[in-house]
Amino acid sequence: MTDPFALFHEWFAQARETEINDSNAMALATADARGRPSVRMVLLKGHGPDGFVFYTNFEGRKAAELLENPHAALLFHWKSLRRQVRIEGVVGPVDDATADAYYATRSRDSQLGAWASDQSRPLPSRDVFMDRFAEVSARFEGGPVPRPPHWSGFRVTPARIEFWQDREHRLHERRLFERDGAAWREGLLYP
Repeated sequence: MTDPFALFHEWFAQARETEINDSNAMALATADARGRPSVRMVLLKGHGPDGFVFYTNFEGRKAAELLENPHAALLFHWKSLRRQVRIEGVVGPVDDATADAYYATRSRDSQLGAWASDQSRPLPSRDVFMDRFAEVSARFEGGPVPRPPHWSGFRVTPARIEFWQDREHRLHERRLFERDGAAWREGLLYP
C-alpha cells in the first residue's frame, strides 16, 4: 500500500478494536517561537488526506505555541498492536463550520467545560473551577451551549509520516512517506 492515509486508516481501525482506552490518543509536540519544545496528549477527532484534526482552547499554551510556530509532530503509540505512527507537518486552524460541527457532537458537560476553563492558566483550587462550571451551567440552562469564541480546532497537514512496526530482536520495520509536491515518496528506514 503506497497511500499513507489509507494505511493510517487501516491501522487506526485495528487500534480502535484492540486498544482498551483512547485509541485516538496522540502525543502532540509543539515548540514556541524560541524553539523550546512541549509535548502533551490530545485526542484525534478527524483524519483524512487533508490532515489530522484535534480541538482545544485557543487561549491555552498549546494554541499559543502553534500560532507562534505553526509546525508540529504527532505520535500514535498502539501498544496492543506493537505499532506507532509519527507525523510531522504544518498546522493551521480549522474553519468555523468544521469547529461548530464537531462541537455540536460533544456532550453538554464537555461543551460547558469549554466555557468554564481558562486552559493552562493557574487554578487556585478545584472548587474555583467547579463553581465556574456551575455558573456556566446556570447561564445556559434550558438552551443550547454555543461554541465559545476561544475554542476551535487545528489541522496538522503532514509532510512526513512514518509507520513503525515492532519486530523480534529489534529488527523493526519502518516505512517512511514524504510529501513531494502533491505526491508521496515511500521508502524504508533502518530500525
